[in-house]
Amino acid sequence: MPSDVPSSGNQDRDPEFQKGLISKHSKCFSAPSIPFNFTHVFAVKAVYDILLELELDPETVLEEAGIDAQIFETVETVSFAALGRLTALAADQARCAHFGLLVGQRTTLGSLGLLGTLMRHSETIGDALQALQTHHDLLNRGAMIELAVDGAVATVSYAPYASDVDGVALHCERAVAALTNVLRALCGAKWSPDEVLLPRLEPPDTTPYTGFFRAPIRFAQEIAALVFPARLLKRPVEDANPLIRASVERRIQQCEAILPSDVTDEVRRRVRSRIMQKRIEKDQVAQTLAIHQRTLTRRLKAEGTTFRSIANQTRLGIAKQLLADTTMSLAQISSVLEFSEPAAFTHAFRRWTGMTPSAWRNERWAK
Repeated sequence: MPSDVPSSGNQDRDPEFQKGLISKHSKCFSAPSIPFNFTHVFAVKAVYDILLELELDPETVLEEAGIDAQIFETVETVSFAALGRLTALAADQARCAHFGLLVGQRTTLGSLGLLGTLMRHSETIGDALQALQTHHDLLNRGAMIELAVDGAVATVSYAPYASDVDGVALHCERAVAALTNVLRALCGAKWSPDEVLLPRLEPPDTTPYTGFFRAPIRFAQEIAALVFPARLLKRPVEDANPLIRASVERRIQQCEAILPSDVTDEVRRRVRSRIMQKRIEKDQVAQTLAIHQRTLTRRLKAEGTTFRSIANQTRLGIAKQLLADTTMSLAQISSVLEFSEPAAFTHAFRRWTGMTPSAWRNERWAK
């Protein structure tokens, strides 16, 4: 368990200890410094440290990715796209096919700040994962986390929704490793999922994956996810303190209140969720935002976009990722994106990019 979370019931009952724990993670991002589609700078630091350990020059890679080498001293966030570029460049520089896995392994509850503390003091594992799903945008506005239950099986998935981002497969790999570390912090170091889904081509050597996850790995999937028994969600979190939980929840609400609002970002996220659930109708997205369709149309127009444009950009981003990083057939990708038939998907993709999906995939795989 990370050193910054309480490990004994006696400590948790100490008001001064509670006060110190809350203040340690109480800093919120300052609104003017936060870009839309941001992610916390912790992952950048992890990439930097890994490159150092491999005796490579991290500052050169940061510069090539368009990230200021002084980032750790000046800001708390970086754009989701910049992190993707950095991770892809670092993986190439290190000649490491599992670089995203290495980055995700650095994640601890402590590195999640307030959200990690909230998870640590949630009543059950299910409550902790629900908190992560609800408040994930406090740390990351380029991807979403969803918890789903189907009978006896639970799935926690990670899905980027920012369009045209480099290194999406590495983003997903990093996130699934991070989720595994977080669950091990809550459930014990011996915990392992029943199955791991990764939307990337199977690498030549899968040993780093099986060694870390200690579970069957399914590559070339449409989503990134951990699969485990649903009964785990009811397991109590050991030594969780409701007083600390309540204090952290209030502080998180204060932090979220200062985050800049962006209807376009909210719609993009909900469209991504609806695609995962095979439902992307405009009226349903409007309902999730608790506004009328006409209000949604007006707000999007004020931000210079439309629902159709966002839906198409989101579909295109998913299509590119699945074409580049998996071996899924055009028919399978067409079904994921809710096209009536592969021909309709091909026609739309050609309209969006000027190329057929097959030609675009061949060009990417040839690089």
